Amino acid sequence: MARSGALGKKAELASAVRVSLVLGVLLLAAACQTPVGVKRVDARHVHRTLTASVLTTGEPSAPAAQELHRSNLFEQFQQEPESALAELHDRYLDEPLLRRLFALSELSFVYANRGGGQPYYLASAVYAYAFLFPGRGAETPDPLDPRLRLAADLYNRGLTKGLASQDGEVVELSARTLPLPFGELELASDQASFVWVNHRLEHFVPVAELEVRGLRSRYRVPGIGAPLAAKVGPRDDARVEQVYERWLPPRQRIPCTAFVRFEDVRRSIARGRVLGSVKLYVAGVDRAVKVDGREIPLEFEPTAAMAYSLTRSRIWDMELSGFRGQQIEIGAKGNLVMLWPHRRGRIPLVLVHGTASSPARWAEMVNELRADPRLRAHYEVWVFFYNTGNPILYSAMQLREELQQAVQLLDPKARDPGLRRMVVMGHSQGGLIAKLMAVDSGDRFWRNVSDKPISELDLDPESEALFTAALFFEAVPQVRRLIFVATPHGGSFLAGRRLGSIASGLVKMPINIARAGADLFENDPEQHALRKLERVPSSVENMTPGNPFLVALEELPIEDGVTAHSIIAVRAEGPPFNQHDGVVAFESAQIEGVASERVVISSHSVQGHPDAIAEVRRILLEHLDAR
Repeated sequence: MARSGALGKKAELASAVRVSLVLGVLLLAAACQTPVGVKRVDARHVHRTLTASVLTTGEPSAPAAQELHRSNLFEQFQQEPESALAELHDRYLDEPLLRRLFALSELSFVYANRGGGQPYYLASAVYAYAFLFPGRGAETPDPLDPRLRLAADLYNRGLTKGLASQDGEVVELSARTLPLPFGELELASDQASFVWVNHRLEHFVPVAELEVRGLRSRYRVPGIGAPLAAKVGPRDDARVEQVYERWLPPRQRIPCTAFVRFEDVRRSIARGRVLGSVKLYVAGVDRAVKVDGREIPLEFEPTAAMAYSLTRSRIWDMELSGFRGQQIEIGAKGNLVMLWPHRRGRIPLVLVHGTASSPARWAEMVNELRADPRLRAHYEVWVFFYNTGNPILYSAMQLREELQQAVQLLDPKARDPGLRRMVVMGHSQGGLIAKLMAVDSGDRFWRNVSDKPISELDLDPESEALFTAALFFEAVPQVRRLIFVATPHGGSFLAGRRLGSIASGLVKMPINIARAGADLFENDPEQHALRKLERVPSSVENMTPGNPFLVALEELPIEDGVTAHSIIAVRAEGPPFNQHDGVVAFESAQIEGVASERVVISSHSVQGHPDAIAEVRRILLEHLDAR
C-alpha cells in the first residue's frame, strides 16, 4: 500500500510538470505572437498591397480604405455602399478635407463597378477633378503623392464610363444634363473643337478598353483626359471633300482626348449642380491643357487607335488578291492614303510596301516612329498601295501621278515647305518604285520595248498616253530623300526560279495594260516591239536578275539633290558578302551613290526590325536637321 501511494504521488507530480510545461510553451508563444507585429514576406507582395486600387484589383486602395475606417464607414460601405457614400459626401461638405475627396472618387468608382452605374462613374470624375484641381489657394497634394496618378486615372476612366453610350461602344460627347448621386451635371460641348484640319471628328471609341495585339510596344502618353479614337467625317464644304476625302479611308481613326472642365468644382459639389464643358484635343496637335494656371499633359493612346483602324480593315485582303490583280477597295479614291489629314509644314513620309504585301506591314515602324516627339511634330505618314503583280513601271507611274496630284491639290500656290521635302521609303519591290521617283529615264525604258520612237508607231491615243506615262520618267521634284529597305536592285534570286514563274503566271494584268499591249503588237507591222518583248511582264519577271528593265533602272543615277540610304538584311552574323535575307542577296541589295548603308541581321521582312527602325529614325532626324 505504501509503495502504491508513492507511485500515485509521483504520477501526480509528473502530470503537474507536464501541465506546467504546456502552460509555459503557451505563454512563450503568446509572448512571441503579439497582437500587433510583422513578418517578413516578398517585397513584391508588400508593394502590390500598397499600390492596389479599384483599377487594378476592383477593391479600394489603402488611402480610400483608411478613410472608411477613419469615418467608421467600412462595414457600412460593404453592406450599404450608397448610404455610406452619401454620409461620406455630407462629412466632406462639413469638413472639406482633401483625403475625403480622393476617397469619394475611388469609392464612387468601386460602387459604379458593382452596379451603381453611370451617375457614380461621373461622380468619380467630378471628385477626382476637385482633388486634382482644387483651385488657387486651396490645399493641394504633394507632387510625389501616389494618389495624384490614381486620381487622374479615375478622372479619365470615370469620364469614359460615365459618358458611354448605352451599348458602351462609343463615348457620347454631346451637350446634355446627366444625373449625379448628389445632384446633376449640366454638360456643355465645345463643338468647334470637333473640327480638325477641315474635318469633323465623330464616333469616339474608348481605346483604353482595347487590348492591342501584333505590335511589340503599346505607346500611351500619360496625362489627363479620356483617350479616344475618332472617325474622320466629312464637312459640308466641296473643296474640303475634293482635297481630303480622296486620301482618307473610312475606317481610319485619329487618336484624340476628351477633357471636361468643371467650373468652380468644389462649390458646385456643395450646390449639387455641377457645370462642365467637354472639349476635344488631337494627338500630334495638342499636348497639354491649362488648368488653374498650370500646364497639364493630355493623355493619348496612339498605338491603340492605329490598331483599331487596322482591325477588320480590307487592307489585309489586298496582299495576295492584289498580287493576282484583283482590285481591293479600301475606301480611298486613289492609291495614296494619308494616315492623318495633311497639315501645313509637315513632311510626308511616303511608305511603299513590297510584293504580296500591303501598307499594314509598316505598322510596327509607324508605331515606333510616332512615339518619337520630334518626328511626330514634323512628319506625317502617307502610304501607297498597289497591285504588286503589275509591271513595276506601271505601279511607279501611279505613285508619281498620285504624288503630283496631292501636291497640286493640297498646295496649289506652292507655299507649303513640308510638301517639298518628301521622303519616300520602299521595301523590296517598293524600293524599286521609290527609286523611280528620283530618276530621269529619257527613252531608256522604251528602248527595252521597241527600236522605233513611240511617235512613229500607229498607236491608239490612250495606248500611246499610257506607254508615255509608264516608260518615260522624270524625277518628282518634291521628293528629296529615298530609303531603300531590302531592295533587289540587282534582282531577286527567287524571282528567277520556278517558284517565280508560277507566281508570275497567277498575275492578271489590268485591262488598260492588256489593251495597250495588244494595241502595240497589232500596230507594229515590222514587229519592232516583238523583237524586244514577247508580252507585258509582271513584277516578278521585272525582278528576275538580268531583266532588261532591272538592268536599265540599276544603270540610271539618282537625281542630283536627292539623298539616298540603304538598309540591307542578311540572315547571319559575320561578313555580309555571299549572304541573303531569304529573298534578296546582299550584293543585289547594294547600290552605288547612297549616303549610308546599314546591314541588319534579319529575314526579308526587316522593316519591322528594331535596328532597321532605329536607322530610319536616324535618317529622318538627319533630314529634319538638313534644312
